[in-house]
This record gives sequence, structure tokens and C-alpha cells, in this order.
Amino acid sequence: MMRQGMVKPRSTESNLFEHRLNKILADRIELEVGTSSFFFIFLSISLFTDHRRKKMLKFLKGVVGGSGAGLKDLPYNIGDPYPSAWGSWSHFRGTSKDDGSPVSIFSLSGSNPQDGHLAAGRNGVKRLRTVRHPNILSFLHSTEVESFDGSSSKVTIYIVTEPVMPLSEKIKELGLEGTQRDEYYAWGLHQIAKAVSFLNNDCKLVHGNVCLSSVVVTQTLDWKLYAFDVLSEYDGANATATGPMLQYEWLVGSQYKPTELAKCDWATIRKSPPWAIDSWGLGCLIYEIFSGMKLGKTEELRNTASIPKSLLPDYQRLLSSMPSRRLNTSKLIENSEYFQNKLVDTIHFMEILSLKDSVEKDTFFRKLPNLAEQLPRPIVLKKLLPLLASALEFGSAAAPALTALLKMGSWLSAEEFSLKVLPTIVKLFASNDRAVRVALLQHIDQFGESLSAQVVDEQVYPHVATGFADTSAFLRELTLKSMLILAPKLSQRTLSGSLLKYLSKLQVDEEPAIRTNTTILLGNIASYLNEGTRKRVLINAFTVRALRDTFSPARGAGVMALCATSSYYDMTEIATRILPNIVVLIIDPDSDVRSKAFQAVDQFLQIVKQYNEKGNAEDTSGAGSLGISSMPGNASLLGWAMSSLTLKGKASDQAPVATANSVTPATTTASTASSGLIETPSTAPVHRVSSSTDFADQLMPPSPTSTDGWGEIENGIHEEHDSDKDGWDDIEPLDEPKPSPALANIQAAQKRPVSQPVSQPKPQASTSLRPKSTVKAAKDEDDDLWGSIAAPPPKSASRPLNVKTAGAVDDDDPWAAIAAPPPTTKAKPLSAGRGRGNRAAAPKLGAQRINRTSSTGM
Repeated sequence: MMRQGMVKPRSTESNLFEHRLNKILADRIELEVGTSSFFFIFLSISLFTDHRRKKMLKFLKGVVGGSGAGLKDLPYNIGDPYPSAWGSWSHFRGTSKDDGSPVSIFSLSGSNPQDGHLAAGRNGVKRLRTVRHPNILSFLHSTEVESFDGSSSKVTIYIVTEPVMPLSEKIKELGLEGTQRDEYYAWGLHQIAKAVSFLNNDCKLVHGNVCLSSVVVTQTLDWKLYAFDVLSEYDGANATATGPMLQYEWLVGSQYKPTELAKCDWATIRKSPPWAIDSWGLGCLIYEIFSGMKLGKTEELRNTASIPKSLLPDYQRLLSSMPSRRLNTSKLIENSEYFQNKLVDTIHFMEILSLKDSVEKDTFFRKLPNLAEQLPRPIVLKKLLPLLASALEFGSAAAPALTALLKMGSWLSAEEFSLKVLPTIVKLFASNDRAVRVALLQHIDQFGESLSAQVVDEQVYPHVATGFADTSAFLRELTLKSMLILAPKLSQRTLSGSLLKYLSKLQVDEEPAIRTNTTILLGNIASYLNEGTRKRVLINAFTVRALRDTFSPARGAGVMALCATSSYYDMTEIATRILPNIVVLIIDPDSDVRSKAFQAVDQFLQIVKQYNEKGNAEDTSGAGSLGISSMPGNASLLGWAMSSLTLKGKASDQAPVATANSVTPATTTASTASSGLIETPSTAPVHRVSSSTDFADQLMPPSPTSTDGWGEIENGIHEEHDSDKDGWDDIEPLDEPKPSPALANIQAAQKRPVSQPVSQPKPQASTSLRPKSTVKAAKDEDDDLWGSIAAPPPKSASRPLNVKTAGAVDDDDPWAAIAAPPPTTKAKPLSAGRGRGNRAAAPKLGAQRINRTSSTGM
């Protein structure tokens, strides 16, 4: 028994902690707090009671051993192992417990806490955690776990890093050959040489075992150096040092050791440059990757058959028998002809892109699409594509880079494209760079279908819509065409509340090509509008504006749009609003418009005939929608009628409206150009249709000009953006044009009352010979297209004239309605009038109406 008051001997756990603490205190490079602080902690623990000491030791054990407290606390899941790893380490696939992101997990186990492998592993953890470089494996987490199996214990060190794969396995997976293989090897060796140069020249550290097993490959196919168990400081400046410079050099295989290291000639090693050992290791790596097998013994390095000729001189200098003459890895990167190839140059340019000027960027990205086809496809997709996407996202890449990005993206699967390319493209829509916006709209057909409806409606469209009001006509046209792809993904609120407002303004755009394509777009997106919006928009857009545009392709587009959307109109609309406006165009000056007008008339007449036949077969409750689909050939409406803004008419033809429609005066009235609108005829001709449903009982529909709204048009351009109106339903009826002075005189003369003698019997020729089948002229004077020049009907009743039996001929005479009847009696002598004491009428100048009366004596 121990005497009372004697201090109990410290446990093995306490001794182990003190050993680790002393190691940390001795290594000033690794200290994260001052040495005095650790020393103070150590002295404080020695004064604690046993209970408090155990608690403190348990807390600090995790700090000294690693960044975790145990395997159960490791925030990563360990997956399947890889078949190979460096030294005694095992390499596993893994995932994060938080977000499922992939990682790599390395483990090293030992049964004895004092095992040399575990000590070297702790050195590797420490070095990997503190040394950072783009070509060195990135450290994420580490922990040391001690488990007990009965009386024996087992200690395991875990290191968590970015997801990587052994180089030997990746080479087999890629299966590159020929020039592409050499280019990829050149890029990989270039990266490892930079990592070794960083350690040797900048940090004055010696890796000690550069070989195939100490290199891993990331998901972007970058080569990275790891296996830092042997890594130590270079102490060549210490002339008094006699011990080994590499404490764990016994871990290095004999085939990888240069002569001086194999003999443990530390004096020679300290006199050699810092890169001597690692340059030899780099030569071993070159041999292994080109020979396709691991190095078995040092003598195999003399077999240079597989080494490329451009690399052979540098390979021999790396393996020089004299350490002082070995090639510095930094010189290898600078001087070797082998590293001058398209892949290395391309990736290097992308990595220092921010240092290049705009001319160099523009030239590079214009060549990149063709260059990418010549490079190894896996490297392009996994290395170049992420670099390019990042450069575009952060603004260092020029607009032509988008073409290269989409070309590379076309080589991906649909799922990979959505993950790797689309997020960058969506962010680019917010760019203020007009060149980037143009590039996006020009290529929207390549990625538009991959965009989800929610992304389009919430993130893409608000930025694209700014192009509708852009000062550049080219950008306005591209924005318009992009809607053909984006509109099907827009919500009804966005379609009706925003898009239609912009299209209303574009139909009066100064560019005729934009007006034409706006009509075409409306025809194509009609199926995505709800029924109420279609009723309010389509006919107004196609008849009031498109069919009266002075640009002939715009009129043709209006006709074709009506045909393609024919299933959305009821019989009343077809008979009273569509056919009357289309018929006018059968005498259009443009032959293409005339041809389309004839086809449209035939199509709509066929629809009316089918409706009539259906009405004869079964009773119908009203003139509802027929539901007949568009005629074949019109269902897929028109590609863009105007592919660019280069097709322009004369200056007088480019205005959004005109002073007169392109038809003969017999079918149109004058128009007002001052308001920016084409004035439509006051009424459309009305024809009775004989069917089971008598259209004669229906009221005559209002004039198109009084109901067809297409925005508030002083071109509608100044409409507030946040207005609830969409620009289609609030056009005020147009005022009648003021007649010329000459015509006014004639009309005034026509309105004068006709003097009739009281004693005069019923005249024989007082009625105009109007066809019996025409609408009554007294119903509405404005409904008669000829009302402005025809004589008013007489007030007294009349009896038919005894003219030749040519009633059928008169019915076909379009002039019979306004022609004067032939005289049937002789004129009364003027002396008869004078006998009654009447004075002769004073002669008048100008046009005047002559009152014809019948003689009572004849």
C-alpha cells in the first residue's frame, strides 16, 4: 500500500498526453498559441486533483490528437474503399452528413500508440493541415479514435479531404491515347512540378517520396500532391547537424530513393539543394505514368523507350547521379518544350484570365469553340467548363465566351447541363452588359427548353423584358423572338399583365420587321392565353393593326395569324369582323398578300359552311364557338417572317401607320395619320346567312372601330408600366374625317329639301333602282359606304316605273342605287310657268340639284 500523502503515479494516459504536448511545444511552426500558454496549461494540470486532471486530459486529448473527438462525432459517412493508396493508408469514398457532398477519407490504424506509422501519420496530418497550395490536397477535417477489443486497443487516424481518386485508377478510367494522352499528362506533371517547387523553393520543405502513389486526381481532373508523412524541413544551413534530416525516411520504398538517401549520407544531402531528393522523385513519377506500371527497382529508370522525346532531356537531368546537378522543378516548368501544348496553354490562360486585357479575351474566346473540339473531351467537360462558367459568372469573361460555354454544355447529359451550366446562364440574365444580353438571346434556343417554368417566370423574364423598351432595334427584335420559347413557361398573370402590354407597343414600333414579328408571335402564343384574353386581343391585334399596316409582310402575317387561330373565333366574329377585313386584301397591291387573303377567305367560308351544315342537321342554341381546328398547314404558324432588320421598305413605308390603306378608294375611307392610327371603315358589310339559325334576327354588331381596342394609341408608348390596362381594350371610337371643302358643298347640296308642288300627283320615277336584296338605306346612313356621295331617298311614295322588264339586270347593276331614273314625260314649256306670274330663277354657279317634277297635264 502506498503511504498516505504520497502522490499517485501518473497513468499511461497522462504520460501519453505529456509526450504529445512536449512534441507540440518543440515544433514552433505548428503552434497556434504561444509556447508560454501551453507551458502554463501543463503546469496547471500538474496541480489539479486526479478527478479534475482526468477531465482536462479528456478535453485536451482531442485538441492534440486531431480536430475531432471520435468516430461517432465524425461528421462524415465512410463509403467504399479505393483499391490503392500511399503507404499503409487506406483511401475511402465518403459523404458529408450535413449536405451529402462527396469527400475522401484516409485512415491509418495501429495497435500501439507509440507505433512509428502512427507517429508519421500524425506528422502527415499536421503538415497537410498547415500547408496550402492549389496543387496540394485540400484538408477538411481529422480525428484520432482509440477503440478497445478486450485487453487490446486500436488507434485509428482519420483525415477528411476534398473528393479525389488515385492517379493510377483515374488513368485507367479515362483511357486516353496518343496526343490527347500526352497533353493531359503534360498538364498533370505541370501541376505536380508546381507543387514540388512550392515546397522546395518557397517553404524549404522536402516531401521525400514523390511517386505515382502520392498523387491523386480531383473531380475537375487536377493532379494534387499528398502523402506528407515523410515531409520535413530542409536544414542544409545547419552545418553542425548530424542526425537524419528526414525522420521517417524508412517509409520510402528503396526503388524511389536516390543514391545518397539510400546510403543515408545526410552530410551530402544537407550540402545538396533543397530540390535534389524531390527532383529524383519527380523523375520516378514521369517513368511510372508513361510506362503504365509502378517502379519495381531503381535500374528500371534507365529504360527511356516510353518517355516522349521532347521530355527526355529534362527527364535525364532530373535523375542525375549528382544531387547538385539535378534539375530544379521550377526550371522544368519554364524551359521544357513538352509543356508547350494547346491544353496547357488553354487552361493556363483561363486561370490567369483576370490579368488579360479585353482584346486578348475576345480573341481567345472566339477561337475557343473550335479549339475545344481538339482537346480531350473529359478534360474539357470537367476542367475547362467549370473554369469558363466561373469566369462568366464573375464577369471576367467576355460575351463570346457564352458560345463556347453552350457548345461544351451540349456535350453533357440533360441532368448535368441543368446542374453545371443553367445556374450560370440564369445569373447572366441579370447582367447589364448589352453584349452578354444579346449573346443570351441569340442562343436561347439552345438552353430555353431546359429552364423550368418557375425560373423563367421569376428570374429570367423580368430581366429579358427590359429589352422590349431598349433603344437598340436589334435587341428589341431578339427580345421579341425569345418570347416564342419563354412564353409557354410564363404564368397567366405575367402573360396578360406584362407581356401583352409590351407586344401592344411593339405593334406600332418604328421598325416594320418588329411589327411583323409581333403579329407572328401573337399567333404562336395564342394557345397559351386564356379564353377571355384571346377574345379581347387577337382580332383587335390582327385586324385593326396588322391588316392595315403599310408594310406588306406585316399584312401577310396578319392574314396568316388569323388563319392559324381560326378555332378561337365564333361565327359572329368571323362573319362581321374577320371576313370583311380580309376580303379587302384580295385587291392588295402585293401579290403575296393577295394570295394569302384568298386562302384565308376560302378557309373562313369553309368554316361558316360547316357551321351551317351542322345547324341544318341539329338544333343549335346560338352562334357559339364552332371548335373547328385550323386548316392544315396553318396549325404550325410561320417561322419568323422577318429574320433580321435588314429588310426594310422605303422611308414612307416604315411608319407604323399610314395615311391610306393599300387598297383602292372604292373599299376604304380616308385615314388620319396624325393620331398614329389607320382609320377603319365606319361599318363592315353585313351579309345575311340562310341557315337554321337566322342571323337576320340578331342585332347588327357594332363597328369594328368602336369595339376593337389595341391599347391607348398615341402609339401607346407612353402608357405607364404599372397600369392595369394591357393596351388592347380601350381604344376610343375614331372621329369621322372632315371632308374636303368641295365635297362638303356637294353634301350640303344633297341635304337640301326637295320642293314638291301641292297639286302635283304621285311621280312615276321617284324611287331609286336599288336591288331588292340590299339592306334598307334609311336604317343607318353611316352603314352605306356610298352614303357620302349618293342622293338621299325621296320623301314621297312612288310607284314602279314602266321600264323594260330588265329587273334582273338592274339588280346586278352596282350603279343602279344612285343613278337617276330615265324621263317618261316631256318637259313642260317654260311659258306655261311664266303665265302664272312666276319670276325666272336667277342663274347660280357651281353644282346644284335640279328638282324634277311631273307635269299635271301629261
